[in-house]
Amino acid sequence: MTQQFTQAISRRYDELSGQECCLSCGGAINYAEIKPGFKCADLGSGKGFDVLKMATMAGPEGFAWGVDVSDAMMDTARENAQKLQLENVAFIKSELENIQLDTETLDLVLSNCTLNHSLDQGAVWKEIFRILKYGGCFVVSDIFSIEKVSDKYRNDPEAVAQCWAGAVTREEYFDNLKEAGFDAIEIIEESSPYQKGEIHVCSFTIKGTKTKK
Repeated sequence: MTQQFTQAISRRYDELSGQECCLSCGGAINYAEIKPGFKCADLGSGKGFDVLKMATMAGPEGFAWGVDVSDAMMDTARENAQKLQLENVAFIKSELENIQLDTETLDLVLSNCTLNHSLDQGAVWKEIFRILKYGGCFVVSDIFSIEKVSDKYRNDPEAVAQCWAGAVTREEYFDNLKEAGFDAIEIIEESSPYQKGEIHVCSFTIKGTKTKK
């Protein structure tokens, strides 16, 4: 992702970091089976609430990472972790196309309405496949567009930062999953189409397992 787009996304979430608001389009963690000792990550972790839940559920032998591009969001997340005196958490600044986590280290990857910010979602899914262990699982809530988003909006950093202009079609979404290596995808829930920004989208939550190396 170019610096211009990264800055627009970071700026939006820096501004929201101190506000009492819910930024998620889904509840991916509600469909995740987190066991003691699990190593987990939340992509687009924001204020870190899901990361803290994962760390608590994984216990002292487990670990949870939050991945985000907003410094202000990560500062808020670290403060929340300190309040709970959790030591098995860390927050790292990283773009999704090049996640700063080691290969085949995670049991679980979560994400809520974040992957649509990327203009190269195929690369993001390949990174998710890379960092998951064999047998590891992802649970992702996101959106897809009903029709292909025009370049007018897709090339607009502010529109992409607002969680709609980066959306890809349902067909492209599942093509990206397949090309990354995921071949068994469960659709947990899927909404009816609705307007978001200047386009129509659907929200959905999907789950999949890394069944091959």
